[in-house]
Amino acid sequence: MTQTYPPCLILRHGETEWNVAGRFQGAEDSPLTARGRAQAAAQGRILAAHGALDSTWCVSPLGRAQATARIAAPDAPWTTDPALAEIGMGAWTGALRTDLAAAHPALFEAEGMAWYDHAPDGEGLAALAVRTAAFLHRLSGPAIIVTHGITSRVLRCHLQGLPWEAFDTVGGGQGVVYQLAEGVQTVLREEP
Repeated sequence: MTQTYPPCLILRHGETEWNVAGRFQGAEDSPLTARGRAQAAAQGRILAAHGALDSTWCVSPLGRAQATARIAAPDAPWTTDPALAEIGMGAWTGALRTDLAAAHPALFEAEGMAWYDHAPDGEGLAALAVRTAAFLHRLSGPAIIVTHGITSRVLRCHLQGLPWEAFDTVGGGQGVVYQLAEGVQTVLREEP
């Protein structure tokens, strides 16, 4: 039997300085860039256009997600949930992706994003899938979720009835809102 979940709107935090530099952030924080703040504002306009700003907001406890929520909906009450934090990157936290790719070419040349399971002392994708599934089981109604790139992907796999291992096939990006209802994902963007 397929699990059913309430409808969700998922936002990835806006671009950060470490995103621009190509650093793995994991549980560490980096400030939003000007572009990241503009992306968060665009997400707020997308939500307003869909009449969704008054929904229940669940936000990662990490600063970049909270900054995004504050910009997207300054007056919306929200709660934080540690289950929405980004995948723990262990010893690779703060490392440049290019440096790790040079040190571990087989991991980074392979198709997909397998490297997330190889970070020394990292959380691993299976553990991330367990905590995100537990979060979704606790939801009692529709929600707006502000989270991170990999966490968003795994959440969206659960919500679409896909195995979490498909996380690298569901698309990513900042400045958009992912609408998930009845197992279907729709990407909401600002109209040009």
